[in-house]
Amino acid sequence: MDVRHESDLRAHGDLLVAGVHGDPHSVLGRHGPQVRAWRPDALAVEVIVDGARHPLELVHPSGLWAGDVPAGANPQSPHQLATTWPGGTEVVEEDAYSAWPTLGEVDLHLIGEGRHRRLWDVLGAHHRTHDGLVGTAFAVWAPNARGVSLVGDLNMWDGRRHPMRTLGASGVWELFLPGVAPGSRYKFEIRGADATTVQRADPMSRWAELPPGTASVVCPDPAHRWQDADWLRHRAETDWLRTPTSVYEVHLGSWRRVPEEGDRSLTYLELAEQLPAYVADMGFTHVELLPPAEHPFGGSWGYQVTGYFAPTSRFGTPDDFRVLVDAFHARGIGVLIDWVPAHFPKDVWALAHFDGTALYEHADPRQGEHPDWGTLVFNFGRDEVRGFLIASALYWLEELHIDGLRVDAVASMLYLDYSRKEGEWVPNRFGGRENLEAVEFLKEMNIEVYGRVPGVITVAEESTSWPAVSRPTYLGGLGFGFKWNMGWMHDTLQHFSRDPLYRRYHQSELTFGLLYAFSESFVLPLSHDEVVHGKGSLLRKMPGDRWQQLANLRALYGWMWAHPGKQLLFMGCELAQEQEWSEARSIDWHLLADPGHRGAHSLVRDLNRLYRGEPALWEQDAEADGFAWIDADDSDNSVLSFLRRSADGTRVLACVANLTPNPHNAYRIGLPRPGRWREVLNTDASAYGGSGLGNLGQVEAGGPSWHGQPASAPLTLPPLAVVWLVPEG
Repeated sequence: MDVRHESDLRAHGDLLVAGVHGDPHSVLGRHGPQVRAWRPDALAVEVIVDGARHPLELVHPSGLWAGDVPAGANPQSPHQLATTWPGGTEVVEEDAYSAWPTLGEVDLHLIGEGRHRRLWDVLGAHHRTHDGLVGTAFAVWAPNARGVSLVGDLNMWDGRRHPMRTLGASGVWELFLPGVAPGSRYKFEIRGADATTVQRADPMSRWAELPPGTASVVCPDPAHRWQDADWLRHRAETDWLRTPTSVYEVHLGSWRRVPEEGDRSLTYLELAEQLPAYVADMGFTHVELLPPAEHPFGGSWGYQVTGYFAPTSRFGTPDDFRVLVDAFHARGIGVLIDWVPAHFPKDVWALAHFDGTALYEHADPRQGEHPDWGTLVFNFGRDEVRGFLIASALYWLEELHIDGLRVDAVASMLYLDYSRKEGEWVPNRFGGRENLEAVEFLKEMNIEVYGRVPGVITVAEESTSWPAVSRPTYLGGLGFGFKWNMGWMHDTLQHFSRDPLYRRYHQSELTFGLLYAFSESFVLPLSHDEVVHGKGSLLRKMPGDRWQQLANLRALYGWMWAHPGKQLLFMGCELAQEQEWSEARSIDWHLLADPGHRGAHSLVRDLNRLYRGEPALWEQDAEADGFAWIDADDSDNSVLSFLRRSADGTRVLACVANLTPNPHNAYRIGLPRPGRWREVLNTDASAYGGSGLGNLGQVEAGGPSWHGQPASAPLTLPPLAVVWLVPEG
């Protein structure tokens, strides 16, 4: 070996020692007749070619070995490295630095533009055969890193041993490592632009170590064989805006636990046996899962995400999660998930300051830190960040067959001054408070989702008056399919929480929402947010003694299911849960032994059954023609009544609510048709735990005209109850 060449190798060795060699493949591996290996702490290294062993020489004291292959060896022959480690153990392995890059120029170009819609196929960890070798390809985007190496079970977490190469100006670092199998834990050790060295979980990991562990795990190719082709065809043909849609919101870890086994949560496979059957029996059309993506802190309920492509390992493997989704689809139930693109936690091993710079977040804390949640805000102006998030959305929909995304914290994304005081935020380029980059991201996300995955829906959790949230982007909207109606939730719960004695003075709390009910396509949410943080359960919000509390809650549900908009109810609320919800325990299934709670449970089941069978309640949910007040002005009696109509007008339903504890006899209500009307729902029925007061199943409508309607009927209005009437025939 000549002196100049030896000097060059030592210079390379210095870079490898420092962990900042941007192209280790240019010096390691086989180069002409010479083979070079990076083996810090090794006692000896040999290269094996055509079955013959040839010793390598230590050319850098920190672990760079080099040697020539005999002239007669076939230059195309693969080679292996035999390394003797302290203690005398010899390990024979394929040379990781002999493989070509696993990403092509097109991939790198699309990543840089933020337009690689299947980002999970090229970044992260992928077990595959490459250049004739079986192993795992690793790739990570860290454009400002001074060096990146792979650490994990594969090398005893030694960050010196497997430096990665950067691919041009893309900012992507890559390494194919032969012999690494699915199930192997790993991280990326990043030497940042700020001179720190931190081991980071893989942002693109599709499987993660069970918390409190934080390593990523090499995910095998899916073994689950989907059985939901019929469901996917049905989904693609369905207009969910004009289809019955009622949603059961679930936190997987606390829906039902196993007290005999340390009160553990159910696994995905156990949930697949129990939860879809329960949701189907209750008549809900969809389930919505609090964020199932990997997250380090269980108390965040999944809203502080670190694994944007990984179902949490708390309940099983990614394939087990697929089994759960398939089980829902087998029963005709759609699966929505809460998806969190607004912010992420500051954990040092995750996305925060990923490559020693503010990579995923803004550098300016006035833009990059969320004052309420102690988290970091995504930089929606960066192409690669938008591409990362949109790929996450598509991954859940395409690869895990999720049917829709409820996008969390949209309001916090839309406004630069959200929860910020004057001087704590940066105006946009026009001097305004709107986050123009986030707006464009949301539009782009919705365009991609609706354009690529037929029949799915997106739902915005958005609590402000931002216009056209659920209108198409080509009409100037954000492109969501639905928007949570937070105003309806607030006003309705406020009214039902009042002592009935004072409701007469606040009836506008129930009527005001109809002034804007058709400006968006709304979901009416009674979600987990309303039964935590000291707010108490829905039952405990209701005034009066226990009988009145249950009656009020039943009336609330009867009102909600008849009101324009889709319904969402958090788990446990169907039981008239006594306690406020906690992620640390199961919902109170034992309450079903009590007739009052069992009655509320039966009511929710019947509401869903009646709702699904009555087109008047869902065909014109977002259209004013589907709703008309009968009487919204009888505040003295706290009685409200309205009509719902189907698209062709042939079906009509009258909803009448008496929100006082006093029954009303012979209370005349105007109706649009004479003849017999069936009482299809009475929330005061004895079967639901009520007093049994009602109209014996029917009323006869005739003269005189009343409330501007051509016919009318005298009704018995039960106390604290809602009655539904439909014309016979």
